[in-house]
Amino acid sequence: MPLPTPTLDTPRLRLRPFEDADAGDLFALHSSAYVLRYWDAPPWKERARAEGFIAACRQMAEEGSGARLAVERARDGVFIGWCSLRQWDPVYRSASLGYCFDDAAWGHGYATEASRALLTWAFETLDLNRVEAETDTRNLASARVLEKLGFMREGTLRENCIVSGEVSDSWIYGLIRREWRP
Repeated sequence: MPLPTPTLDTPRLRLRPFEDADAGDLFALHSSAYVLRYWDAPPWKERARAEGFIAACRQMAEEGSGARLAVERARDGVFIGWCSLRQWDPVYRSASLGYCFDDAAWGHGYATEASRALLTWAFETLDLNRVEAETDTRNLASARVLEKLGFMREGTLRENCIVSGEVSDSWIYGLIRREWRP
């Protein structure tokens, strides 16, 4: 069953479905080794990866398995990253939160603001009971974002991925509907 991809507005941001015109900005974001230093995938080298990513966003919505939204500043429309809910399971009423922001947008509260808007939509529209998130244990800024949103650290996945050739641990976070505070 298709999942309608929302457009969400916050005081400073607009979260919207990806458009083909976003490919250049998306490629710039995912080709930055600095931005992706904690990711378990290397930076992109071909622009076609961005086009495939946008196609995968549309397919995710068509399959009803999630929503990945471009995030832009409301005041000037500049693309600053993306936020997503993936692996939506209507039987277990669960999903997984993810986000990626350009380093120029770090430290301004944008990841928290965008994620809060997406979580509010998800809890209200998808009737979720649980949302999970995962972050590299070295990525303390991402851990702070999750904790500000009310996520609880539930455990450590030891040596579960390799980042730039280095074995790395991840923290698993969970947010339960009854603990959600929009």
